Amino acid sequence: MKAYRVHEYGKAAKFIEDEINKPKVKKGHVVIGVKASSLNPVDHKILKGKVKINPASPGTLHMDVAGVITEVGEGVTAFKTGDEIYGCAGGLQGEAGNIEGALAEYMLADSNLIALKPKALSFSEAAALPLVAITAWEGLFDRAHIKKEDHILIHAGTGGVGHIAIQLAKQQGARVATTVSSEEKAKIAKGLGADEIIFYRDESVKDYTQRLTEGKGFDVVFDTIGADNLDKSLKAAKTSGQVIGIVGTNQHDLTPMHMKGLSLHLVFMLLPMLTGEGRTHHKFILESIAKWIDEGLIKPLIHEEKFSFDQANEAHALFATNKHIGKIVLENT
Repeated sequence: MKAYRVHEYGKAAKFIEDEINKPKVKKGHVVIGVKASSLNPVDHKILKGKVKINPASPGTLHMDVAGVITEVGEGVTAFKTGDEIYGCAGGLQGEAGNIEGALAEYMLADSNLIALKPKALSFSEAAALPLVAITAWEGLFDRAHIKKEDHILIHAGTGGVGHIAIQLAKQQGARVATTVSSEEKAKIAKGLGADEIIFYRDESVKDYTQRLTEGKGFDVVFDTIGADNLDKSLKAAKTSGQVIGIVGTNQHDLTPMHMKGLSLHLVFMLLPMLTGEGRTHHKFILESIAKWIDEGLIKPLIHEEKFSFDQANEAHALFATNKHIGKIVLENT
């Protein structure tokens, strides 16, 4: 089969088309005929050697997948050949070794990491969702346990995790504020359900917390950016409030957190893939998301320009410019 693999990681890393053996099905797993994948920040970081969870080179990257099951392994009862599925199931190295990714004609996947694809979505649309939807779910529901009428700030409302987090929070009955950088993104965020818009380049944390919360701060702040934005998030949270972060690799002064008695939750949704533990919960989340999508309650935000698998280098080049809006999707054409 064709696979688009990385032979070395780092600044000059590129995807190269290779002919390799099709994966063999094994117990508890399925083989997927891959239709589409999407590009997440962690995929790009792995490519450029910025995080050390990469498959041994040459390795097949990209975690999100949508496709059709072609083989079912021993012990798998939830799926059959021909099922259309989606999931976040490979593209890194776990404790058990390489877990090859989706940029290939076929992919071997643990059946606990996938779910039936939402009927309302194409393969490309479905492939945009798994990693970001699981991350948003874990942060808002599993960690912060948000509830109706909570006032929630979600940073980067048109980003991958942010645009799903807005929609999940609204399904829970929360009041949602979000940060954006332009009028175009503000319009998109409003369309996703955001109640209040913050132009973060024009307004300080002090100013927007005063405007929107009378200076008290937000019940929950979801930081999808990291670095100094986590420090801003600590300032934006109310006394005894909660902050969710998905990037925790910097050093921070936790004085604001201490002085307000905040709870900080760091979400790393790759852990089930890396450790092998908790994988069935990912299946549950994907099944729940698919149900809401088919009920018309959630939708993916996808960048208008599509790429084929043999254009993976061009897709990553666009991602590096940060000039896209929505998830970048690649199709196996």
